[in-house]
Amino acid sequence: MNKAGIILILFTVFLSSCVNSKHDKIVEVTSEEMETLLELEDVQLVDVRTPEEYEEGYIANAQNIDYYSDTFESDLLKLDKTKPVIVYCKSGRRSANCAEKLIEAGFVKVYDLDGGISEWQHKDKPITTN
Repeated sequence: MNKAGIILILFTVFLSSCVNSKHDKIVEVTSEEMETLLELEDVQLVDVRTPEEYEEGYIANAQNIDYYSDTFESDLLKLDKTKPVIVYCKSGRRSANCAEKLIEAGFVKVYDLDGGISEWQHKDKPITTN
């Protein structure tokens, strides 16, 4: 991808943060925008689906923190609050709730994958399986 394309995507992410987020610090991103963020930024990628869902396939380098786990909130607090976090789930509902929790906990930058891994796969983006 050329430099102009990267700048355009980052500008789009910035603009969408003003329109699409439920919270002013949460940026809802498309699959394409997330792919660019993963290439450009040192981000923490978090899959909040169940371990069983995660085993079926996940986005490369994602760590699994089960939304339904009794230790969910304490597991989130083990992440680095100073580094950006991208969260995703199957369709976007759990990750949106997780993003709110991250902001409330003091994380500086939170991205939420619009449509979750379902949309990621629909766009023919790669997933990893064990």
